[in-house]
Amino acid sequence: MRPLTEADTDWWVRLHADDDVNQFVGSYTHEQAAARLGAIQQQWAQRGHGLCAVELRSTGEAIGRSGLNWWEEFGETEIGWTFARAHWSRGYAVEAAQAVLGWGFDTLGLKQITAMIHHRNAAFVAVAHRLGFTPLREDTVLGRPCTVYALAREDFTASSRP
Repeated sequence: MRPLTEADTDWWVRLHADDDVNQFVGSYTHEQAAARLGAIQQQWAQRGHGLCAVELRSTGEAIGRSGLNWWEEFGETEIGWTFARAHWSRGYAVEAAQAVLGWGFDTLGLKQITAMIHHRNAAFVAVAHRLGFTPLREDTVLGRPCTVYALAREDFTASSRP
């Protein structure tokens, strides 16, 4: 995993162009992607965390993204993961999320991490449950209803770790 930068703009647009991928996270124009990646870089500079590209060790191919996102309006740090359709059901989301959670709790000292998951996204709910997340509240994120799941540092058990 490595921090995302504006140099990833074309890849970001391609990742989110697939309707199966973008149904819950949206698609991006080149300009929107560049702006989003610029905001991610700014978050890295200001908060010391952000989203990362997830790359295959064997080839260096970027297959998805995962990391932490600060939501000012909620006062929460959220974990997220999105992978190219060709790489679904291989355990990459769980593996990446476990690494991000360990980093967030152990290195950054976060007390709680949330996951904001749209109601119809059963695959994300399954990953969240596997990681130990439990429902915290119902909310609206980017104009869409979602369930906000939470995981406290003390509940991130040894079984949740990579």
